[in-house]
Amino acid sequence: MERIGVLTGGGDCPGLNSAIRAVVRTAIGRYNYKVLGIKRGWAGIIDGIAEPLTTYSVSGILHKGGTILGSSRTNPFKNEMDLQKLLDNFKKYELKALIAIGGEDTLGVANKLYKEHNLPIIGVPKTIDNDLSGTDYTFGFDTAISIVCEAIDRLHSTAESHNRVMVVEVMGRHAGWIATYAGLAGGADLILIPEEDYDIDEVCELLKKRHNRGKLFSIVVISEGAKAKQQDKLITKDDEIDQFGHIKLGGVGQMLADAIEERTGFETRVTILGH
Repeated sequence: MERIGVLTGGGDCPGLNSAIRAVVRTAIGRYNYKVLGIKRGWAGIIDGIAEPLTTYSVSGILHKGGTILGSSRTNPFKNEMDLQKLLDNFKKYELKALIAIGGEDTLGVANKLYKEHNLPIIGVPKTIDNDLSGTDYTFGFDTAISIVCEAIDRLHSTAESHNRVMVVEVMGRHAGWIATYAGLAGGADLILIPEEDYDIDEVCELLKKRHNRGKLFSIVVISEGAKAKQQDKLITKDDEIDQFGHIKLGGVGQMLADAIEERTGFETRVTILGH
């Protein structure tokens, strides 16, 4: 009986367990394959951490968040030893194919393994950022939009009651999909995204004009990767870089709120919708 593997990598998001369940039920029920669940993303196949998955083991996981296989941001191409372990274990497990459920980084590794080592890999597009080519919507994105919209709805009430400017910082790294979709759906007054540098002075002028029209509150949605023309670099949480070379973004909302309050005199509060 032939065997396939499945793993989840990168950040967790809604739909991961549903995808795992679908893989297992289809592989076993339709094709009579065995399924091996690789634990903790690419780290699991490097370290040889895996377990058989059956229709029984995936029963009841449809409504659960996260991933029963665990995840990590491991990059097997960081050193040759890890890459060799991965290739050895792929052969050891006798995998006919590997299904990698992940986003830009996870599928970047999958693509490289296919192109450089001819490993049979299928990529399933998962990321709340919706920043993968070849697909209209990645799973995880819709739920992220719903949560941000709900937050904006709730913030509207407080902003209007207290005549405040509410700055909502959302995730998305270098893609503005979450900010754009949720901002439009939630009725934000300004939306700032990474694809277009914004001008702090222009933002403040727009807020002043809005106040002068009698609208004494405002909602500003800003993506974590957005950058002002007045900034030299992106705002980050710290100087650490992960295995895929990504900096940890975060804090741009507070920077913008401080600038708005200083230049307009309007009371401004920040809500950061992160992990």
